[in-house]
Amino acid sequence: MGPSQQTVMLRPATLDDVPLLQAWDREPHVIACSTDDPTATTAFDGSDWAEEIAGASDVSYHLIAEVDGRPIGAMQIIDPLAEPTHYWGEVEPNLRALDIWIGEKDALGRGYGTAMMTEVIDNAFADPSTVAIIIDPLNSNTDAHRFYQRLGFRIVGRRTFDGDDCLVHRLDRAVWQERTR
Repeated sequence: MGPSQQTVMLRPATLDDVPLLQAWDREPHVIACSTDDPTATTAFDGSDWAEEIAGASDVSYHLIAEVDGRPIGAMQIIDPLAEPTHYWGEVEPNLRALDIWIGEKDALGRGYGTAMMTEVIDNAFADPSTVAIIIDPLNSNTDAHRFYQRLGFRIVGRRTFDGDDCLVHRLDRAVWQERTR
């Protein structure tokens, strides 16, 4: 069965997923999408996966993407205004911030990321208070820029987060609704 017949299922991450998240955190292709630091040995430096998963709330939580029961990737959904680290700084209310990564290298380029993003975007906009979704790919990650722009995200501008040069993108509700008509 080809990827087009396979369905991506998203489920909440659990503590049982911590070893998998730790392994994906060390994958070179995941590191390359998360930092421009050539000496980095982990994608999400300093992440305590058990603490993050155990601390899931409406403000920040992780999902695991599976295809035929096999975990292939993860997403984080954040309320950037309420998130306690204030990673996003001063932001307007009623936004969602997303992070996505395909952890299994053989799952790249098969449409799974698009399926993951589409479901999460649909769910975010199912809440009538959500006005837009923001995302912060590395400025150097032009493949990610094309991916997000195909989904309707528009460039907001460059910004530095934790020392990384990022190109912030935003997807407004009206743009998504127009695309899905």
